[in-house]
Amino acid sequence: MAGENHLEFEKMLSELESRISELRNFSDVENVNLQQEIRQLEKKADDMRREIFSNLTPWQIVQLSRHPQRPHALDYIQGVFDSFLEMHGDRAFIDDPAMIGGLAWLEGKPVVVVGTQKGKDTKENLARNFGLPLPEGYRKALRLMRFAEKFQLPVATFVDTAGAFPGMEGEERGVAEAIARNLAEMSDLRVPIVVMIIGEGGSGGALGIGVGDRIMMLANAAYTVITPEGCAAILWKDRAQAAQASEILRLTAPDLKRLGVIDEIIPEPLGGAHREPQTVIQQVKVRLKEILAELTALPLERLLQQRYEKFRRLGVYATLPAPAATQPDHAP
Repeated sequence: MAGENHLEFEKMLSELESRISELRNFSDVENVNLQQEIRQLEKKADDMRREIFSNLTPWQIVQLSRHPQRPHALDYIQGVFDSFLEMHGDRAFIDDPAMIGGLAWLEGKPVVVVGTQKGKDTKENLARNFGLPLPEGYRKALRLMRFAEKFQLPVATFVDTAGAFPGMEGEERGVAEAIARNLAEMSDLRVPIVVMIIGEGGSGGALGIGVGDRIMMLANAAYTVITPEGCAAILWKDRAQAAQASEILRLTAPDLKRLGVIDEIIPEPLGGAHREPQTVIQQVKVRLKEILAELTALPLERLLQQRYEKFRRLGVYATLPAPAATQPDHAP
């Protein structure tokens, strides 16, 4: 891991890994046998890694989900699918680089893919608007999903965004309407939909491509109605309380699986997906192939009914008894 990309809670581990790398280089260049020292440090690093990443707090998981070296949507698209033909524009205004999509082939079978795309460095993030889609991004996604429905192709979405772009441009061009329309149309889309939450799934920005027949989530991803910083700013008027907010938002994969919001957790290597990206991408490929085979085998009306029932089950509600009739007061 590059030193400038380590997270605060893994700083000591990062320093130890850097020391091991320095000793290996010194050993190779100077032809000095340092294997015993290296093995001791590697064991110490393994123990430290296991201790850190086996007991992550929700806030640490949020930080891990945002790691700049974590695989992003294009990494999965390029690693999972045989080929990918990207399609651009919403056919109304502009092309939004924060939302990508197009036609891909999974072992010879066509799939329409859509995803929110972050960058790995400042230059890429500026080009991708930090993965914050504009209304045009959601309209492009919907255009592609309608294309999938027309040609009876399954849809796979890759969610990795803190939310929709919060600036004036989004409000002026109707971001709320664009997300709401996507929610409505994805609910009735007459093809299978698989959703993969691969990093940060935040607010309506994530929900705009998050309605599906199966919702998968990586073990160190986060999925929440609002960012912890935004929640803290509302509840305590202090964004520094983000760690406390993340505890109450129930944004981790185990919490969401227990609540029925997601269907399956895809494991990650110890330390996060960015440490062994090809391993995680291959796991996603295997599960996506299996799930698409299962969903495409279902009769269409049954598929739609199961999708309807899936989202109707979310949340807890109760019917309160009618209030007792009050008797009029009578003066003596």
